Formats: sequence, C-alpha cells, structure tokens
Amino acid sequence: MNGVLNSVWQADLGDGCYQNPVLHADYSDPDIVCIGDDIYMVASSFNHIPGLPVLHSRDMVSWTIINHVVPRINFPAYDSVQPGKGIWAPSIRYHDGLFWVFYSMPDEGIFMSYAENPALTWSEPHCIKAVKGWIDPCPFWDNNGRAWLVHAFAYSRSGIKHQLQLCEMSPDARSLLDAGHIIFDGTVSHPTIEGPKVYQRNGWYYIFAPAGGVESGWQTVLRSRQITGPFETLDVLHQGRSGVNGPHQGGWVELKNGKCWFMHFQDAAHAGRVVHLQPMHWRDDDWPGIGENINAQGLGEPVSTHSKPVILHTGRPYGPQTTDNFAEGNYGLQWQWQANPHSRWVIPSRTGLTLTCQPFGARFIYDTPQLLLQKFPAPEFVAETLLSPDFLHVGEQSGLIVYGERYAAISVCQEENQQALVFDFGWMSDAGILNQKRTVVGMLNSDQPVFIKVKVSARGVCHFFYKQAGEAEWRAIIPSFSASAGKWVGAKIGIYSASASENLNCGCSRFDYFSISGH
Repeated sequence: MNGVLNSVWQADLGDGCYQNPVLHADYSDPDIVCIGDDIYMVASSFNHIPGLPVLHSRDMVSWTIINHVVPRINFPAYDSVQPGKGIWAPSIRYHDGLFWVFYSMPDEGIFMSYAENPALTWSEPHCIKAVKGWIDPCPFWDNNGRAWLVHAFAYSRSGIKHQLQLCEMSPDARSLLDAGHIIFDGTVSHPTIEGPKVYQRNGWYYIFAPAGGVESGWQTVLRSRQITGPFETLDVLHQGRSGVNGPHQGGWVELKNGKCWFMHFQDAAHAGRVVHLQPMHWRDDDWPGIGENINAQGLGEPVSTHSKPVILHTGRPYGPQTTDNFAEGNYGLQWQWQANPHSRWVIPSRTGLTLTCQPFGARFIYDTPQLLLQKFPAPEFVAETLLSPDFLHVGEQSGLIVYGERYAAISVCQEENQQALVFDFGWMSDAGILNQKRTVVGMLNSDQPVFIKVKVSARGVCHFFYKQAGEAEWRAIIPSFSASAGKWVGAKIGIYSASASENLNCGCSRFDYFSISGH
C-alpha cells in the first residue's frame, strides 16, 4: 500500500474500548453500509479530487481509505479551484448485488454511481436530475419493486430551506418518475433539516435527518407507515452535558452480530467535521435510542468512550493513511488536488514524487489547483518533507503548505541568482477579497536539498522549521501561524510546486517523502 496507516490518532484504546471521535479527520457527512464482516463509509469531498472517498473497516474503529468514487469531476469549471462546491453529502447502499453511491453537486444536480466491489472501479457518474439546489440524496428500494429518492434543499441555490422532498425513482436509478413532493417541513420545529437517510424496519419507514445546523444542531428521526407520509418525529441525539457540539448528520448500520450503531459528524473548527460512533438500540416502541443518558423523551447524548462494536484479534489498530514514501513516484489515496488533475503536474520517477512548477492560480496560492493536500489527521501532529528543487525560471517555488480560508506556505523560491526560503501567508476576507503577504526568511545553498516541517498544536497553531541537508539543527520560522477551516472543509496540509512564470518549459522539485508523526 502506498501510504502508511495513521498511528497519530488512536481511537482504539487497546482494552476492548474506543474513544470518540473514531476519525479525528474531516470526513464530512458520513454514511455507512455493512455487508457481512465488511463496513464501508463514504463522505463529502467538495471540490477536492479525486472525489468521494470510500473507507473500509471491520470494527468501525480502525479505518482505511480504499478508493474514490469520482476520479475527476467532468465539468469544465472544476479544472480550476471551486471552493465549497463539488460533491456534497453522499449516501451508500447495497442493492441487487451492487454498491450504490448517490451524491449531489448543488450547482449541477443529483448523481449516482455503482460498483460490484467498492475497492475497484466505479461506474461513470450518471446525472439522475440536472437541477440546482437539490442536495443530500438518499435512495430507497422498497420490497414491492418501487424505488424512491429523498433529498433536502440548499437555500443558497434553490430558495428553499427546512424541507425534505420525496421523488419516485426508476428501479434502475437512471431517472426520476415525478417532480416530487414535500414530505416534511421543519420550518417551525426543525429548522435546517437536511441529510436524510431512509430505512425500513418492522413495517415502519424511517428517515434519519439532522436539524438545527452543523454547529449546534441535533439528530432527528422521522417515521411513517407509508413512505409518502405523514411522518411523526422524535429527536434522538443532542449535545446535552457532553462536549460534542451539534451531533449531526450520519447513518445507522446493523452489524452481522445484530448490534446497531450510528455514525455522525461533529463540527470541530479547523479540524473539520470529525466522525463519532454511537451505540444504538431499538426500543419496544420501535423508536431508536442513540448514545447514553437517554431521557424519558428518548433524547440521548454522545458517548466519549464505549466498548467496541467488534473485537478483532489480528493486527494493530490504525487510522486512514497519512505518511507517504511516494513509492515508484506515486502518491497514496490520502492525497487530493484542489481541482481536476492534469498529467503535466507530475513527472514519472522511480523514487520520490516530482511536481512540476505550473503557474499559480488567478489569486496566487489560494486559487492554485495543483496543491496536493490531505486532511489534518489528529489534534496534534508533526508533518515533514524533504525537497530537492530543479528550477529553470525566476519565480518558481516548491514547499509545504497548511491550507484553508487562511493559508501559510514555507517554500524554496528561485530568485535572480540564488534560491530563497520564503514564507507566504494569505487569508480570504468575508467580502471575498484575498489578502496576502510574503516574507523572505533567508537565502539557501542551491546545491542542497531542504527539509521543512511543521508542528501543529491542538488549537491549530502551526510552528514551521527548516534546515538544509548536512545541517544538524532545525531553524524556527517566525511568526507561528494559526490554521483555519476552508470552505465547508477543515484545514488541509500538503505539498506543491508552482510558478509566477507562464513558461510551459518549467522546472520541478522532487519530494522524497511526506511523514506524519506524533507531536
């Protein structure tokens, strides 16, 4: 496997219990499905490519990235950076021998893709409905042969909010058979209801849906004897006395052993939307109970620790891939570009990853598509890389970046007669104006590779260091940098090469490795 499994954040406590979050990384809007011993999870990816990650687990605590559903977004706009747009809130289901993933692109429509094996190639995404503002789709195939789609609305695109809509769908999931109708209006009682997930049990149709917004909302369950409604509601999970704000959108799964679990996210500022795992059971009145300290009204609170869903007796606990040695010049599944990748961004090589110095984006680093990024993997960690520049033109640079609505990059930059180490800092204002500053840290010996590392604290404060090959001591870079979330995503970290020149005969840099370790 190209990419080392994360050992920085351990959800598995090693004593038969786990701690939340089980994924201390930005896997927004998770949904899950269990087939036999295997549990699969998908999550939003927005404008990051490849899109729509697929993760695998056998105990719901240790997870590995095994694939992406969407290798590129086939709309020309996504050849450039589109912050906050792209792939929102997928659902994953298993039906008729296939795995199905449905997702929305709020500016383009509702899409689906399927695969016999989630780790192998997925079908070309098919647009079920070209429409603006329909989001969070979830399919449901009924026992009578009919099929349905439930979705929410993005007010920014549709002018509709707080409502869920039901459409009949062709059983092959290729098209919708009607214009749909509103089956629940939460304007008064459940504002910002979204992310519906549809299930059937004991003659009831259930829709699990979060309400109240990501920062301080709660989880609601709707049920009806008919999929067309009317639905009654029960709020089943809220922050309560816990430290978990807005326990939000996710999915229910029943494991092979008959136990039920609910996975959801928590908005955690610069860390993104981290993933929690809650025990779940079905009450005698056919309502679900989720979490702990469930009151008389059925409202539970998130657990901080709990016994594991499954005890595996082989292997060590792990998290998604982080460190990468770039074996045979390739990068692992943890990495994503800011936009659809181009073949000229990477030069094939036997060792290390060689990134070419393509032109910056329209707004300098913020809009540069060839940033190769991964998620923050833990509250505290250290990231380090070694790069060897081979520049051809003044203005070419390569380095390490922490990226969000605020970003900071430490890079080697080619000047007239020498290479300099520079600190680039920028931030996007509320008015959409990019502000940026550059500081020259010092001049470098152009014949020596450069080590760069950053220590990230639990508050997102980043301390950068550098040294050249042959030097024993790291040199600190002043000032420190405070990371922030991006547009609907957490802060990301990674590497890049870029250029202020438009010359297509550009230079490059080889990155020997990218390591993630404990603080």
